[in-house]
Amino acid sequence: MPKAYWISTYRAVKDADKLAAYAKLAGPALTSNGARFLARGMPSKVYELGVMQRTVLIEFDSVEQATAAHDSPAYKEALAALGDGADREIRIIEAV
Repeated sequence: MPKAYWISTYRAVKDADKLAAYAKLAGPALTSNGARFLARGMPSKVYELGVMQRTVLIEFDSVEQATAAHDSPAYKEALAALGDGADREIRIIEAV
């Protein structure tokens, strides 16, 4: 079964306190579901139509594991803490 990657990009952070509350809950919620954080922060360089925005890259053993982590009660609690504190996008893709 191929590994999966969860890629989050933050278009805007509207409330740093809400983001901090989310991060405090999201990290443990995801790692307890098999997440391995590979990279997070601002890009070192962007090309073409790239946008300089916070990005998080997480590895899972499968798409199913990543999806289960996202849909878990613990992660839903983290999402509730974030609320409208950030505009972001999450993509889960299967490794080749």
